[in-house]
Amino acid sequence: MRIGLISDTHIPDVEDMIPGEIAHSFQGVDLILHAGDIYRSCVLDDLERIAPVLAARGDDDDGDIGLDRRVKNKHILNVEGQTIWLVHERPFELRFPDMPQSLRFPPLKYKKGEEPKKEPTPDIYIFGHEHCTVMEQVENTLYVNPGSPTYLHYKRGLGTVAILDICPGKAEVHFVHL
Repeated sequence: MRIGLISDTHIPDVEDMIPGEIAHSFQGVDLILHAGDIYRSCVLDDLERIAPVLAARGDDDDGDIGLDRRVKNKHILNVEGQTIWLVHERPFELRFPDMPQSLRFPPLKYKKGEEPKKEPTPDIYIFGHEHCTVMEQVENTLYVNPGSPTYLHYKRGLGTVAILDICPGKAEVHFVHL
């Protein structure tokens, strides 16, 4: 399966519409995953003309985007036997790996006998928020940020998207500079 990855479009604040180069880059994808900071549902409508779309709610996604059926805080997908999480931000401890434990949030306290519900980790964790491309293997999870097609490194202009190719037991990511 071929999946188009996109994040942080910031439309209409940064650009009026998604760049036309995205349609060419996503030609032949089976699905598009948007990792948040969409701003307007019309962005998802435009992408859906290329392939079906799912999106994560970004920290700046308010208004009508919260009512869109394609948008959730986290999507969990199983594709070709691999679990994919689509969210907006990567886990705190991976964003700030060198932060001393004393400065991190204190652990949650549970009633005696209760255990926190622990979700299994995904095979692939797709996120945005940082406006830069990331492909990093941490233990058994591949972390991928496609960057931004409109605001890469917080600079206006053409940026990046990514293509995720998945077949049983294998995942490959290719970044596309628009």
